Amino acid sequence: MTRKLVLLRHGQSQWNLDNRFTGWVDVDITEAGRKEAVNAGQLMREEGLMFDVAHTSVLKRAIRTNFTALDEMDQLWVPVCKSWRLNERHYGALQGLDKAETAAKHGEAQVKIWRRSYDIPPPPMADNDGGHPKFDRRYMKLDEHALPATESLKTTLERVLPYWHDAIAPQLKSGKTVLVTAHGNSLRALYKYLNQIADDAILEVNIPTGIPLLFDLHEDLRVKSYRYLGDAEAAKKAAEAVANQAKTRS
Repeated sequence: MTRKLVLLRHGQSQWNLDNRFTGWVDVDITEAGRKEAVNAGQLMREEGLMFDVAHTSVLKRAIRTNFTALDEMDQLWVPVCKSWRLNERHYGALQGLDKAETAAKHGEAQVKIWRRSYDIPPPPMADNDGGHPKFDRRYMKLDEHALPATESLKTTLERVLPYWHDAIAPQLKSGKTVLVTAHGNSLRALYKYLNQIADDAILEVNIPTGIPLLFDLHEDLRVKSYRYLGDAEAAKKAAEAVANQAKTRS
């Protein structure tokens, strides 16, 4: 028996539209992002997916996308688990900055390393920065030392994996069909883990917004196959658009 897992990146957020580094900042989706979530729900409904449980981060762009997609599927009753471990990668001192302007200042190559490399984090957020997660109510019960001031994809994966092993994997092994609605980098981390992607190869992997990525898994959760639902060419172009976000403007 195969196990079904869907990874869904939230619909376009306001800061996606503004081309800004978002990270843990709690930015909502745009009207275009809501339409992406509706379309994601339609694609999953047409695929005949019947979810037993869903997981999201504690950031509203993922929560709202998850709700909207399940609503479109008439599956709002599905239990939803929220965890900070599925949050977007923390972009440190880059959070809130314009990606193209940052590339113009530091160079496209450096910004690509910060955005897409496996183990090189951006400059950290200052400990007394009001945007530091230790000042956010939703994280106040957590050990302050567990909260990041910056993250690489490597440390994002280290954050995500305990939740995968403790919460998601057992549900899949028990035969449940699972939806994970999260973010570009927390999902890149899971994609890397599931597909055993090399550290250098993950640099070129981009997850588009609002397009469900369906995995068929063996009973031991090895990947049997995976594909984006809907138009494969549209998914490819959307991923390329993500890759081009940090290029300097002419």
